[in-house]
Amino acid sequence: MKENILVINPGSTSTKIALFNQEGKEIFKESISHSTEELSQFKSLLEQGPVRKKIILDSLKKKNIDSDYLKAVIGRGGVLKPLEAGTYKVNDKLIDDLKNSPIEHASNLGGIIAHEIAEEIDIPAYIADPVSVDEFTEIARISGLKGIERKSLLHTLNIRANAFHYAKEQGKKLEELNLIVAHLGGGISVAPIEKGKIVDVNNANDGGSFSPERTGSLPNKALIHLCYSGKHSEKELYKLITHQGGLVSYLGTNDAREVLKKIEQGDKYAKLIFEAMCYQIAKEIGAMATVLKGKVEAIILTGGIAHSEILVNRIKDRAGWIAPIVVYPGEEEMKALAEAVIRVIKGEEKVKTYY
Repeated sequence: MKENILVINPGSTSTKIALFNQEGKEIFKESISHSTEELSQFKSLLEQGPVRKKIILDSLKKKNIDSDYLKAVIGRGGVLKPLEAGTYKVNDKLIDDLKNSPIEHASNLGGIIAHEIAEEIDIPAYIADPVSVDEFTEIARISGLKGIERKSLLHTLNIRANAFHYAKEQGKKLEELNLIVAHLGGGISVAPIEKGKIVDVNNANDGGSFSPERTGSLPNKALIHLCYSGKHSEKELYKLITHQGGLVSYLGTNDAREVLKKIEQGDKYAKLIFEAMCYQIAKEIGAMATVLKGKVEAIILTGGIAHSEILVNRIKDRAGWIAPIVVYPGEEEMKALAEAVIRVIKGEEKVKTYY
């Protein structure tokens, strides 16, 4: 009987796989590491596909998992064109766009490998909620300078998974709710969800709160001055803003746990910077509450740094008056992908076609 769901999540130096049943129970999970030496033999990311696929199949074989028992395969969604949130059946157009994505990212292999494995055993392959999900309203796209448009780029998978989690706990459908979901990780996405649609978000690479690695919004004049200072190339500036900003810039680490240890040891500067991050997150939540005209059922905090009790309490102090704050710490990408397929299988969500 075909009953299990295979989940594939390729990363830059690893391929994570997991098996779930149709009730969302994890049967096994494995992270397969790839050495720099192993990957250096390939000229492009796409060339890694067949090798990673073989490693996945070998791993399943070692665990005596018969592919005949698979009902579906889902891969992590790659960098695609703007599209609606949801679960997409992999088709030729989707494969073509993954292979020709303008950004080479390991997640682009997810749908490709899932499709190849699924095709061999005549079962469907899916992707779900890639970072390029775009459900912006027309007004949300206006930036303030003609020719520059605000873009939707966010941690869609984790944001939607936790929105569904909350809706299920309340015995409601996501389409009935107005929520604000804040994904708090290396990058921070704060998204207002209006009746199931992600109608706005701070692009985590471009604005909003600073995070462990990213600068968030910066004063325009000072940023322009930095660009023309001659100290950095364009590539270096991009890296500075997306990987060397935030906690890294101020405190030399992207690990919030290390920052909290500094605070416990009496480091007043570390305390100031950490509380500034909490302050900016709460301010972003407040901004997104105006998008929903104050009609917010709950604010959900998720992601790795949502484990911090100090951070949660600081955000509650500033934003708790807007709506009750619910905390689902951590990020379970594999489970979120499996649940996306399960919602389709159970008829809770319609599968989408990629055009």
